[in-house]
Amino acid sequence: MSDPVPIEIKLRTRSRQLEVVFDDGSRFELPFEYLRVHSPSAEVKGHGFGEGVLVTGKENVGIRAVEPIGQYAVKLVFDDGHDTGLYSWKYLYELGSERDRKWAEYQSRVRASRQAAPPP
Repeated sequence: MSDPVPIEIKLRTRSRQLEVVFDDGSRFELPFEYLRVHSPSAEVKGHGFGEGVLVTGKENVGIRAVEPIGQYAVKLVFDDGHDTGLYSWKYLYELGSERDRKWAEYQSRVRASRQAAPPP
């Protein structure tokens, strides 16, 4: 069986969400902040194995453009200048279907980094 393919992608700037509907009937609303901190770019993912770079402070990030890349991905152009991650259909589906778990893990990492940071 092949991976699901988006049949509709809507940029919802007021609610700050990217709505993606897949051909298997799945529909996901992905917050801009969530997409930014889970960017598949080398800058965020890192160049090797592990958790990658912890990106924070993106609560108000916007998306300026959604650019199709062939028949397999989109490039999201964020208003903070980040535009190097290619979101494949498979990765968008993973972000949607695993959103609760991925977001909880991210929040846990943010809390841990704040606890580990020396006081000002």
